[in-house]
Amino acid sequence: MSFDVVISGGRVLDGTGAPPYRADVAVADGRIVAVGRLAGAQAETVIDATGRFVAPGFVDCHAHGDAAVFDPEVQRAALRQGVTTFVLGQDGLSFAPGSAATVAYVSRYFAAVNGPLPGSALSGGVPRDAPLSVGELLDGYDRAVALNTAYLLPHGTIRYDVMGPSSDRPSRDDLAAMLRHVERGLSEGAAGLSTGLEYLPGRYATAEELAALCAPLGGLPYVTHMRAYGAQAGVGMAEVMDIAERSGAAVHVSHLHGPADVLLPLVEEALGKGVDLTFDTYPYLRGNTILAMVVLPDSVPGAETDRALEMIASGELDGWWPTLDATWPRLTISHAPGLEWAEGLTMVAAAERARVAPAEFCRRLLTETRLEAGVVSARPDEGPEGEESVRRILRHPSHTGGSDGIYVGGHPHPRGFGAFARFLGRHVRELADWTWEQAVVHLASHPARRFGLVDRGLVRNGFAADVVVFDPAAVDDRATYGTPRTLAAGVDDVLVSGVRVLAGGELTGATPGRALRP
Repeated sequence: MSFDVVISGGRVLDGTGAPPYRADVAVADGRIVAVGRLAGAQAETVIDATGRFVAPGFVDCHAHGDAAVFDPEVQRAALRQGVTTFVLGQDGLSFAPGSAATVAYVSRYFAAVNGPLPGSALSGGVPRDAPLSVGELLDGYDRAVALNTAYLLPHGTIRYDVMGPSSDRPSRDDLAAMLRHVERGLSEGAAGLSTGLEYLPGRYATAEELAALCAPLGGLPYVTHMRAYGAQAGVGMAEVMDIAERSGAAVHVSHLHGPADVLLPLVEEALGKGVDLTFDTYPYLRGNTILAMVVLPDSVPGAETDRALEMIASGELDGWWPTLDATWPRLTISHAPGLEWAEGLTMVAAAERARVAPAEFCRRLLTETRLEAGVVSARPDEGPEGEESVRRILRHPSHTGGSDGIYVGGHPHPRGFGAFARFLGRHVRELADWTWEQAVVHLASHPARRFGLVDRGLVRNGFAADVVVFDPAAVDDRATYGTPRTLAAGVDDVLVSGVRVLAGGELTGATPGRALRP
């Protein structure tokens, strides 16, 4: 027997929920071709997995790697956690489909989350002044990076491309144009439709508009950053159920966070009404987003940078800033182009260093970065039971893993560098929230099924050989709020599409990652 790769001596967590069992795994032509006792098997590459688990590669259901995935350091950060697939196009904002003006808008408005799309990502030498389709974007990812990518159609991008920053309801023609974007994007390989209902212009959409755009999904999920979370999550979930009932779409709620006593009954209510609902979470109590969304009132048109900056400069908001006095200590600056010295400082500490009040420093930060600043924010409604809520929520069978990883700025949230390792090290090994086999279901097989990735998520003959080998005693997150870019430990060997992309914890330089089309 001769193969490309044999992983020998490990205990297999196959993704079905079965307990680990001793087996060798053989790979040829990018596929798993044998699982069992393979004494005497020959291979070009043999990985000794003695004392380690062998599992399907993990699917990060919510990653903001749309531009960052081209960065080898981001690829290494993900692979060191066992993540082999990013689901991109989150929160209703990404780079396709749309005109050059739309790409420019997303690059500016979401600069602290996704950053700008590198020119190298445009497939086939497409010039930057040409529209970018979903198919072209996916082609730009395909075999250009070490990770697989799946892509959600971003509703806010589509709305902006058709209607610009308008807050109006779409006309019949507007809605027809948005539907054409959705239908074409699905035909080109999108894995669902995403919304960001606290961002612009997604905030302006009604349930009626969203249900109409969900109609063509055909079993792929409507993935939503809801209109409200935490203690107010009932507002967001009511809209989710309305959209699902109008459209018949499956629903996946992004980064579900807040008090478990509020959230879990809402999940059960939706399931009880027949809604096909899943959700992802990350195991932390702070968020990371654009500063403007956190501190500016809804009356400020954040999608129109010049007008928003005029309002900030004019003094129109002078009566607003004092309402944020309790907010300043909760904000840590993650991304501040031109004011990089402030990254990693709280708004209060940065203001003290600049010898101004926090509100004045915030105004300066918004103005000098042209609204492109980002912050890590402690959520006020988590309360002392916050970690217990995280634990209860992630144990729900509808849960899947997501990092909400943001890689922009000098001091991002640590979740992009540690969330999946934290799931394993803290929530399995230390707290026993899952067994090892349950963890692999939540992090690999369940999300693969959810996004239509039918040949991923299991260690099984015929499946694509996305395989992670990890040490259950050593897997651990090392990234902290103080040192957020520290790599995780315990995952040293990873295959993507049968090619070794991580060996001894380091990138091999191979870029076999596929753009996955459901």
